[in-house]
Amino acid sequence: MHDLTWEEIEIGLTHSFTITITDENVDAFVKLSGDTNPLHVDAAFAQKEGYKDRVVHGMFLASYYSTLVGLYLPGKHALLHSVDSQFKNPAFVSDSLTITGKVTHKNDAYKQMEIKATIKNQDEKVLSKALIKTGVLK
Repeated sequence: MHDLTWEEIEIGLTHSFTITITDENVDAFVKLSGDTNPLHVDAAFAQKEGYKDRVVHGMFLASYYSTLVGLYLPGKHALLHSVDSQFKNPAFVSDSLTITGKVTHKNDAYKQMEIKATIKNQDEKVLSKALIKTGVLK
């Protein structure tokens, strides 16, 4: 976990991390969210609808924006204010995702920064984009 303070954060600061989606991750999200839409839980249904496998929830993907802020940009001193996310392409179990964020704006009066973030799969296909606003407590 990063421990960046307001003074240490510069416009252009970037961080990335990679995760692999597992069946267990998706099943846990289904249980947590209660979203049992068959696109997410039934591979045969998803394939009938034209997908290669069950589709990972968009909000599951977006949860990694919280990880980006809470662990890396800025990390320990973060207070997430908003995430404006767009979902461009679906994710599937076994996809390797790279979550990247770049600080694009700082507001000294409010100690708030903006981060442009993306989630890409192993083929460099953009699955999601977001504009994140976060406060920095220290």
